Amino acid sequence: MSPRMHVLRLMSLAVVAGLAVLGCSAPGNSTQPPSDVAVPGELEKFYRQAVRWESCAGYGTDGRYLALNGVECARITVPLEYDDPDGQTVSLALSRSRAGGDRIGSLLTNPGGPGASGLSLALAGEGTPLAERFDVIGMDPRGIGASEPQIVCRTDAETDADRALDPGDTTSEGIARAEKLNREYADLCAERTGPEVLAHVGTREVVRDMDVVRGVLGDDQLTYLGYSYGTRLGAEYAAAFPDRVRAMVLDGAIDPDQDPVEEIVLQAEGFQRAFEEFARYCADYDGCPLGDDPAAAVDRFRALVGPLLDTPAPTTDPRGLSYGDAITGVQQGLYSPSLWGSLRGGLDSLASSGTGDTLLRLADLYEGRGDDGTYSNITAAFDAVRCVDDVPVTDRVLAGELDTRFREAAPFLDDGRGNGSAALDTCAFWRVPPTVDGEDADLSGLAPVLVVSTTADPATPYLAGVELAGHLGGALLSFDGTQHTVVLDGEKCVDDAVTRYLIDLEVPETDPHC
Repeated sequence: MSPRMHVLRLMSLAVVAGLAVLGCSAPGNSTQPPSDVAVPGELEKFYRQAVRWESCAGYGTDGRYLALNGVECARITVPLEYDDPDGQTVSLALSRSRAGGDRIGSLLTNPGGPGASGLSLALAGEGTPLAERFDVIGMDPRGIGASEPQIVCRTDAETDADRALDPGDTTSEGIARAEKLNREYADLCAERTGPEVLAHVGTREVVRDMDVVRGVLGDDQLTYLGYSYGTRLGAEYAAAFPDRVRAMVLDGAIDPDQDPVEEIVLQAEGFQRAFEEFARYCADYDGCPLGDDPAAAVDRFRALVGPLLDTPAPTTDPRGLSYGDAITGVQQGLYSPSLWGSLRGGLDSLASSGTGDTLLRLADLYEGRGDDGTYSNITAAFDAVRCVDDVPVTDRVLAGELDTRFREAAPFLDDGRGNGSAALDTCAFWRVPPTVDGEDADLSGLAPVLVVSTTADPATPYLAGVELAGHLGGALLSFDGTQHTVVLDGEKCVDDAVTRYLIDLEVPETDPHC
């Protein structure tokens, strides 16, 4: 089983499926005066810096698209290490879609990942009351997207080559080979990014950056919408600055008290449930590649993708479809029912003609590969952040037990090679230590937070949202569905409640179900 199967990236649908452009605003260089909230004197130069808004052209791969739709961009400076504010600095890329009406303030957003660029989320509220009342702000966290310096590990060609490999050999030779590759990858990340940068790209630092963004945008308190991993950012911001939260929506929650190993197993269970829902959907179509009996879908699926372990499927792209890419493409398709049609078509092509173009395109979407063969740094950033955010598994016995539990939780991902052994993943060989803070936070003074949790979310279990709402003393909004995140995805019941909360601070008295 590939190490990719052990840690499934958390992403919002805004990134996975793209954002509809429903309007635009006129660009300009205006900005609000910095917030008057007191800050330590050594950090004042960061909190009081002016923001110069300009065209987004030149801000990463989405820059031209954003510029054409009236979104403005800017860069601000933050310290690489907050304990050394006179040392090396980092440039953060921001985007802004200005409020169209009576402005309340700024709405800072994060799409998840970790590792996903957030600039396009400036368009997330277009056509809604949120766009009238807030400047909607996107942000590329440090090391990610258009922010500088970037987290860099592999070249485009090296990434293509890595995706073609089979890292799931659980023989002693296969495990040694996989761990050698993981060690070499960790070395590349340290060499090409620099250990001093890698040591300061985690959630701990990004939370501090968010508060600087709040300050330079002129808001005394933060209004925030975070998806998926962005809920971890929100929860940790609330713990660090409870009195600076005006309103906070956390959609697709990560339970802050959840053991990372247990989180992986629960994710596997979530994707298995999503696969079973997909199989029932597919069975309603004549010629479903998984057959007309959902109970037999796992066996049909394994028979369909298993041969790719030995021979990739041909594609019009010269790379072909490897086993790893087939699995990645399927996982991408399970994030939302809006992708199920593409997933069904991809499996049908593999079954009927032996070709893998559609599944390869889905895998490319997940991996951040553009049509020109260039990659975003989402995978490198994902690894860099998770490797400093959590204590790695370095016990091979525990790694083997985790592999066994993962296979049991998600049979559709079990390639049949499990034997109780598994390679240690990249984080076991990371060149900087994790920055884990195990102290309980004082949340006194925190405004009510709204957590949105989907009952059959494949990536973040519903109960994680229940636990997060309880942890923060906030309100819970439940959505009955099978997808990862839902806010601003067209579900009126959800969006109306979120809008009332963000604009009027109207907190649901009981857990509404949508």
